Amino acid sequence: MKNSKYYPWVVVTLLWVVALLNYMDRQMLSTMQGAIKADITELNKAESFGALMAVFLWIYGLCSPFAGMVADRLNRKWLLVGSLFVWSSVTLAMGFASTYEQLYCLRALMGVSEALYIPAALSLIADWHTGKSRSLAIGIHMTGLYVGQGLGGFGANLAHHFSWHQTFFTLGLIGIVYALILVVMLHENPMHSQRSEERVKAAGENKEGVLKGLSIVVSTWAFWILLFYFAVPSLPGWATKNWLPTLFAENLNIDMTLAGPMSTITIAVSCFVGVIIGGIMSDRWVQRNIRGRIYTSAIGLSMTIPALLLLGLGHSMPAVIGAGVLFGVGFGIFDANNMPILCQIISAKYRATAYGIMNMTGVFAGAAVTHVLGQWSDSGNLGLGFAFLGAVVAVALVLQLAFLRPTTDNVE
Repeated sequence: MKNSKYYPWVVVTLLWVVALLNYMDRQMLSTMQGAIKADITELNKAESFGALMAVFLWIYGLCSPFAGMVADRLNRKWLLVGSLFVWSSVTLAMGFASTYEQLYCLRALMGVSEALYIPAALSLIADWHTGKSRSLAIGIHMTGLYVGQGLGGFGANLAHHFSWHQTFFTLGLIGIVYALILVVMLHENPMHSQRSEERVKAAGENKEGVLKGLSIVVSTWAFWILLFYFAVPSLPGWATKNWLPTLFAENLNIDMTLAGPMSTITIAVSCFVGVIIGGIMSDRWVQRNIRGRIYTSAIGLSMTIPALLLLGLGHSMPAVIGAGVLFGVGFGIFDANNMPILCQIISAKYRATAYGIMNMTGVFAGAAVTHVLGQWSDSGNLGLGFAFLGAVVAVALVLQLAFLRPTTDNVE
């Protein structure tokens, strides 16, 4: 199967399901908070809930660079299978949790296991897809994250009809079974295996350490611009993942069982549309202009700025829903092009390492904003916090357009 001309799209399909499970498992906690609060009283304080969400991000971010370095040197298939198996087992175990401390520890462990996924998955897709299909393939994979986020919005409904314990248990079991399917269906790209063998040989001959890839990445000045450009939009990106259901509930005065699905589905569907638009536009534009991917990404990011203002300050259904759609489409266009732009400045040998660093920086930014917005929510200023993020994004947009000037679409 792996020798078929269609297999690169089989890889995208297989990992699309993993991406869905990745975000659904983590998103369920935010929309089931009402049901969990009834059993775990510590979560009645928004700051405590913010800390529970943030610990995942801090651990996830800290492990991401190491996950990237491992993915550049080892077989990514087994990293992906192992990552899915472990975080699914953690999700299953959350179905048996009865205290805040247990949830906190399990959430931290989930951060370790899920950190292995994104750098390995995106570099694997980038290796299987080059040139005219790279942004579209990565964009389609990203829709799995958005669909998982959208389905996670039904957490409150599932907890109402069943229980939050049973919901976590069932999701974890599904992930464990799917990990076994990947053992049979997913294959590593042969070129990656060849590069890994060459690095192992070079390490033996030249005393090359495992940190060489890291040193090469951080010595590339264009990477630092891309790193800042990636990290800043992560602030509103994670804010919408973790606090948008609460914002919808507060600004529209509706119950969380309605606000959860409404907010997550709005973002998920619009992001789905955005990544498809961004993938197709970027793959075509870059054929005519080497900065086509950068321009496409900038268009998407510029759309999120007015959207954040409307999300934070809007109090009518049309304004808030419209802002959510605008944000989702723009963020999707931006999201589909991060790895393709990275491929323009970093060698294929070190892309997972580079994306691991980007993921760490973005997630740390997300952890910080998640915790801060918890404090702002307690003081009644959650909407103002969302509006403020729009101004921060504008700075990243200016830097990206001014300084990122690649000379090739694929650095070997």
